[in-house]
Amino acid sequence: MIIVNCPMKRDYVTDLLEKHDQDGITFKKVAEQGMKLSFETNIEDEEKAAKVAKEAIKATEIGAVLYFQVSVG
Repeated sequence: MIIVNCPMKRDYVTDLLEKHDQDGITFKKVAEQGMKLSFETNIEDEEKAAKVAKEAIKATEIGAVLYFQVSVG
């Protein structure tokens, strides 16, 4: 499971990650508590999944200015 802490644009981040399907890596939101979004991924290497999620968010038009953290949980 990966955790995305994001105080703003949570719906945007959720939509972005749930539509993401690069190199066969997918994400599905399983919980949201405050600014903490929890996602399941289909690969065993959660560190790689966290890196892919972070890169996907940063690659968007607002990713460079959006405050967020991605971690493995």
